[in-house]
Amino acid sequence: MNIVNGRVLLADGEIAETDLSIQEGRIAGIGAAAGAGETIDAAGHLVLPGIVDIHGDAFERQVMPRPGVHVDHDIAFMETDRQLVGNGITTAYHGITYSWEPGLRGAEQCRTVLETLQRLKNSFGCDTRVHLRWETYNLDAVDEVMDWIASGRIDLLAFNDHTPMIVREVRSQVKKKIGQYTGRTGLEEGAFVALVDRVAAREDEVPGAIDTLAGAAREHGVAQLSHDDRTAEIRSRFDAIGCRIAEFPMTDEAAGKAVALGNPIVLGCPNVMRGGSHNGSLNAAEMVRIGRCDILASDYYYPSMMVSAFKLADQGDCSFAQAWAKISANPARAAGLTDRGEIAPGKRADLVIVDPDAPGRARAKVTVSAGDIVHRMRM
Repeated sequence: MNIVNGRVLLADGEIAETDLSIQEGRIAGIGAAAGAGETIDAAGHLVLPGIVDIHGDAFERQVMPRPGVHVDHDIAFMETDRQLVGNGITTAYHGITYSWEPGLRGAEQCRTVLETLQRLKNSFGCDTRVHLRWETYNLDAVDEVMDWIASGRIDLLAFNDHTPMIVREVRSQVKKKIGQYTGRTGLEEGAFVALVDRVAAREDEVPGAIDTLAGAAREHGVAQLSHDDRTAEIRSRFDAIGCRIAEFPMTDEAAGKAVALGNPIVLGCPNVMRGGSHNGSLNAAEMVRIGRCDILASDYYYPSMMVSAFKLADQGDCSFAQAWAKISANPARAAGLTDRGEIAPGKRADLVIVDPDAPGRARAKVTVSAGDIVHRMRM
């Protein structure tokens, strides 16, 4: 395959009008159309590295589009794959939450998703991987998660600590979010509150469980993330056990400690797209401006990735090359993927041809994954 006449974002950050040749799933050359097969004329378009989404859980709305409404997993994940490649995402880490809760984030659902992704892997256009978001109070699942890590079923391991927030909610007088929790678990309010009380009573066991799983991840070369760090102490604690990626830090203090430790910081593309956090957390664009955001992830909305890169450049928060690196080269590097994320000879041919002037600011016209066209629109 050849891609000609496009404006190509090269590995050094330069955008040059040049040609690419692709052979056997890799970029064979830059500056010459020497590949066999089809030639795509990308005149007037940008040719960019395929997007690497280190954390996305929008698939949950395909699995359960409304509370209590369940969709067959094969249908849900094939549709999710269509959305991914249609938005230029060529590598996706599905953020699968494994909680002590039943329902959407419970054990049965987690096991079914893992089985589905493994079975359908070769049917996907996107290189789909597993980002296991283990809730730290899910103590009964430690041995199972260790087995998954040892058998290579987990590609990223995140430590989630949402339980204290849920405890505060169920013990408050207002209970603003109790319907959200009962809706995704299928439990009545009284049963859910009783479950939360039983889980919270095991608080003293949590630190040891974190250390155990972190040790397994280190042993098997699985990159680790901590989610929603609030203090410098928490970030330092995770860094000390090999958990080097700070995912969605909640405070300037935690983000500052991540910078001091050399830990990459992940924030959300929807945050950039919307102009701020939906839950009052750090403003991602501001963090980009001051050098406290290395990676941007889809979080809960896949189209936000491409939009956010262009918006950051339009606003002058960083250069376009720097913005695109936050959704390509930087997440690939943090996840340990050295074969993708930039356009250079020998790299995996994961590419997206983008119309930068389309409604909504930009649109993927062609997406190429390992040299195969997996999404295509009229150019």
